[in-house]
Amino acid sequence: MAYPYLHESETRVLSEGFGSPEARTVAGWRALGGYQGIARALEIGREATIEEVKASGLRGRGGAGFPTGLKWSFMPKEARRPHYLLCNADESEPGTFKDREIIRWTPHQLIEGCLVGSYAIGASHCYIYLRGEFFESTQVLARALEEAYGEGLVGSDVMGSGVEIDITLHVGAGAYICGEETGLMSSLEGRRGEPRIKPPFPAAVGAFGMPSTINNVETLAATPHILRHGGEWYRQWGTEKSPGTKLFCVSGHVRRPGNYELPLGFPMMELIEDVCGGLSGGRALKAVIPGGSSVPIMSAEECMECDLCYEGVEAAGSMLGCASVIVMDETTDIVKQVRRMAYFYAHESCGQCTPCREGTAWATRILQRIEDGRGTEDDLETLVEISEQMTGTTICVLSDSLAMPIISSIEKFRDDYLALIRTGERLGAA
Repeated sequence: MAYPYLHESETRVLSEGFGSPEARTVAGWRALGGYQGIARALEIGREATIEEVKASGLRGRGGAGFPTGLKWSFMPKEARRPHYLLCNADESEPGTFKDREIIRWTPHQLIEGCLVGSYAIGASHCYIYLRGEFFESTQVLARALEEAYGEGLVGSDVMGSGVEIDITLHVGAGAYICGEETGLMSSLEGRRGEPRIKPPFPAAVGAFGMPSTINNVETLAATPHILRHGGEWYRQWGTEKSPGTKLFCVSGHVRRPGNYELPLGFPMMELIEDVCGGLSGGRALKAVIPGGSSVPIMSAEECMECDLCYEGVEAAGSMLGCASVIVMDETTDIVKQVRRMAYFYAHESCGQCTPCREGTAWATRILQRIEDGRGTEDDLETLVEISEQMTGTTICVLSDSLAMPIISSIEKFRDDYLALIRTGERLGAA
C-alpha cells in the first residue's frame, strides 16, 4: 500500500514505514532496522546515549524546539527516587496530524523511542499520554506494545540486558490544555488538567512528585535512528541550528494536503507550490500559519523567502512550532478564521488564570461582533490591548496562543477588519 502523496523531495526517515501494515509488527519494524537503536544505547551506556543525541542537534518536535539531549541531561543522576519519561501524544493543536500517523503506522518506532529516552534518563517507567480521540491509533499502539512485551523488548529485562523499563498507555479525555506538559502531568495523576507554576521544573518535581522528562512523539521517534546511525549522520539534513528532517502537516487550500517529511530549511513556497501541487483552483496565496494555530499569521509576501526551520520562520516574523502549515488563499475571510481560533481557545481554557479565562472569551465576543457587521474601529485597538495583557501573564501559554494570531492578523490584514466594520463587506470571501 502506497502512502498518499509521496513526493521525490521527501527524505523518509520517520515516515519510511507509513502506509505499510507490516511496519505495525515487531518483525516488520525489525525489517526496517528497528530495535537496533535501543540495542546500541544499551551497549554504549546512558551518558553516551545522551551525548549522541546532543551531537545530533535534535530539537523538540512538539513546538518549543528545545535541544533534546540537553533536556535529558537535566535529569538527576542519582537513582534514589523513581524517574519517569512522559511521552506527549496528546496531539491537539489545530492543523497538526503528524504524531497520529507515527502511532498508527509505526507504533514500534515510538515504543523504541520511549525505550531509548527512558534508558537515557534512568527511567524505569514511561507513560504515553494519548489524545482521547485517537481511537484507532490507540488500539494499534496497544497491540504493538503487547507484542513488544511478549518479545522481551519491554518489561523487566529489556532485550536481555537486565534493564527494566515498563510502558503504560494513558488515554486522556480530549482536553487541549493537557497537551501542555504540566497540565498533562496533572491529568496523568488523576487531577484536573491544569498547568502548574514553574519552578519547580519537571526534571526536579514532575509526575507523582518525581523527576520527569516530557517529550513529543516525533521527538522520541527520531532517537532510535540517531542511535542506530550516529549524531553526525542525522546532521546531513537540515541547517546548523535546525538539524534533521521534520514532518510537515499541510492543510488548507492546497491540491495535495498531507504529511510530508522534509529536511529542515526547506523553502516554504517550494513546499506549497511543488510538493503540495500549488493552491487549489490556481488562486493566489493570501496567508500561511506555519506552526499550528497558535503562532503569528504570515502574509503572502513574508512567505516568499521563508525557509522552514526554527530560525528561518522566526526571521520571517512567526514560529515553526510543530510545523503545521495551514495555507489560505485569496478567498479566505481572515476575520472569520481568527474568530474560529478565538472560540477554540476560549472553549479550551482551563479557567485557572484570569487573563486567559476572561481575555479569550472577551476577544471571542468582540471578533464575533465584528464578523456580524456590528463592530467599530475602536474594537481593533481593544483587541490589541486585550492581547497584550494576555501575553506572558499566565501560568501556561494558552492565552499567548490566541494573542499572537489576533495581533498579527490586525497588523497584516487590517483592511479585512475595516471592510467588515465600515461596509459589511468580506474581503476576498468567495
